[in-house]
Amino acid sequence: MKLTLKIWRQKNSQTKGELKTYPIDGVEGDMSFLEMLDVLNEGLINKGEEPVVFDHDCREGICGSCSLQINGEPHGPDRLVTTCQLHMRMFNDGDTIVIEPFRAKAFPVIKDLVVDRSAFDRIQQAGGYISVNTSGNTIDANTIPVNKHDADESFNAATCIGCGACVAACKNASAMLFTSAKVSQFALLPQGRIEATERVLNMVAQMDKEGFGNCSNTGACEIECPKGISLENIARMNREYLSASLKG
Repeated sequence: MKLTLKIWRQKNSQTKGELKTYPIDGVEGDMSFLEMLDVLNEGLINKGEEPVVFDHDCREGICGSCSLQINGEPHGPDRLVTTCQLHMRMFNDGDTIVIEPFRAKAFPVIKDLVVDRSAFDRIQQAGGYISVNTSGNTIDANTIPVNKHDADESFNAATCIGCGACVAACKNASAMLFTSAKVSQFALLPQGRIEATERVLNMVAQMDKEGFGNCSNTGACEIECPKGISLENIARMNREYLSASLKG
């Protein structure tokens, strides 16, 4: 395939960026999107030009670091996949593909297509943990019965990889889906009830502090999420927050 790539180039967060056009040839349908970018960068390096900077790690849909806005969609036109799992057979010969970083005030651009998503780390650090005895008298987790439905729902929430697609898809750049997934995975388990009140209050407060917008129930976050995290988690977090606020 021959393609035209319009890629966002930006030196750093303080400088103004712009879309630059790059033609590319010899793209095969079985290539992943990141492999296609590797081919582009190899060509740029051979010509003495600066390669396009993009984030990646596992290339297996696990780490979430490959987050890109592709033709206006987080992770591109496919569903339930990350950018590294997106294959070029989703595009046609002659297509123009616009590639940008995720857009959100809380995700400042580091360079080109890489953004700083450490805001997510700080939200998790505000309450995404449980208290356990590590003094040598640890209690086997299997001694605490967990309802299978709750265990399954907790696991579903825990599959969130923190890529930020929910933020990029939301017109308000809301992090409610991410935060609610991190709240839910503990709220559904007996081991997570000890810090339940402080957890939801602290994580929501940190979310607001980071500058994410509010949820307006559009639902784009669930549609674009590569792990299919459900909006039910937002409803659960709202209930947890109300309960915690009344206790406080």
